[in-house]
Amino acid sequence: MEAKKAKELAARILKVGVGRIHLNPDAIAKIAEAMTKDDIRGLIAERIIKKKPSAEQSRGRARELQTARAKGRHRGKGKRSATRKRRSEQKSRWMWKVRSLRRTLREIKKENPDAVKAVNYSAVYSRINGNYFRGKRHLTEYVEGAKK
Repeated sequence: MEAKKAKELAARILKVGVGRIHLNPDAIAKIAEAMTKDDIRGLIAERIIKKKPSAEQSRGRARELQTARAKGRHRGKGKRSATRKRRSEQKSRWMWKVRSLRRTLREIKKENPDAVKAVNYSAVYSRINGNYFRGKRHLTEYVEGAKK
């Protein structure tokens, strides 16, 4: 049997690609005598035909880095490429903003109920939910400015 055909059969038997099969160059005559799959299996048992080790990239260093990052290493200012805005989750930012504005509205209502009555508390509350206000200062200006 030709060396190429022997390699193909061995690859099928060992369940690897043809590139990972190694034929012993000293035993080419023995390989040429092989005719069947059983013969190839015999050559594999005799270690004339071998399976090469896989040449994959090691993940060892990557795993090491991952555990270090879980501890908080390698996360300094020099490693950051995105802005703070992009690095934080959008939903979390939205929740912080809305909660802060609602808290501020409650405080204003407690301190100055007349000002809140002038703008209608529930209307302002729904405007907070509708992302009308840029921040706390904008909200206080809106409420305090309406009473004048």
